[in-house]
Amino acid sequence: MSKKVKIGLVQMSCSADQEANTAKAIEGIRKAAAQGAQIVCLQELFRSLYFCDVEDHHNFSLAEAIPGPTTDRLAEVARETGTVIIASLFEKRAQGLYHNTTAVLDADGSYLGKYRKMHIPDDPGYYEKFYFTPGDASPGDTGYRVFDTQYARIGVLICWDQWYPEAARITALMGAEILFYPTAIGWDTTEPDPKVNEEQYSAWQTIQRGHAIANGVHVVAVNRVGQEAEQKFWGGSFVANPHGTLLYLAPHEEETVHVQEVDLNLTDKYRTTWPYFRDRRVDSYQAITRRYIDE
Repeated sequence: MSKKVKIGLVQMSCSADQEANTAKAIEGIRKAAAQGAQIVCLQELFRSLYFCDVEDHHNFSLAEAIPGPTTDRLAEVARETGTVIIASLFEKRAQGLYHNTTAVLDADGSYLGKYRKMHIPDDPGYYEKFYFTPGDASPGDTGYRVFDTQYARIGVLICWDQWYPEAARITALMGAEILFYPTAIGWDTTEPDPKVNEEQYSAWQTIQRGHAIANGVHVVAVNRVGQEAEQKFWGGSFVANPHGTLLYLAPHEEETVHVQEVDLNLTDKYRTTWPYFRDRRVDSYQAITRRYIDE
């Protein structure tokens, strides 16, 4: 039986006006829904500028509870449009405890839960460890998650998680039919060698296509565009099939709303032809839990 799902990607630029950014995102969701989208993914931290380029305590005022005002608002849009919404937000969990979190709203507007970013970068222009506590698998927290939506069982990871095959593998082993990656990543405008920027973008896309291949699932990455401080966000949002083939590739500089149909039955086809799951040597992987193998 055919199991086709239409995926909406909203790639946009952001300003310092949170309300304007939220309104733009909602407009994108409605536009995608009008084109038949059933699941719509927004980019990482879509409500604000990417504030992690600096360490500034004032930026903690951008955070909110999840569920909270934005998820309530998006729940209405999900119910109105009949779409699943994947929304990346800055979460205030408690006083002094914050997360980079993605909430999932089902097509009837119900709140399905959240995933807290597990891998937190700390690089020039990406000082996320100043702001975010990583998610973990302790009681009451989220750990790696899958969400049973009206249209598919989906897995959500966030940006820096993209570089870790363990995160993709675990989420796929939990039954995710599609891996979504809300993202905020770009080129350093002070980098004098264009080949460095080209190599970085190529690596970003390649490793995620590799996750699609290794796990036999569709991968959807949604990035932002526009220049903020010394970062020029490179867009390039894409959809890859379970063998890593690009089904859609967004431009680098333009705001874009795109709807891409995917066939979830391809997972069975590719996993049968390329049986990586069958041939996993789970008895030999104990060393993966070590930080480094010195001997």
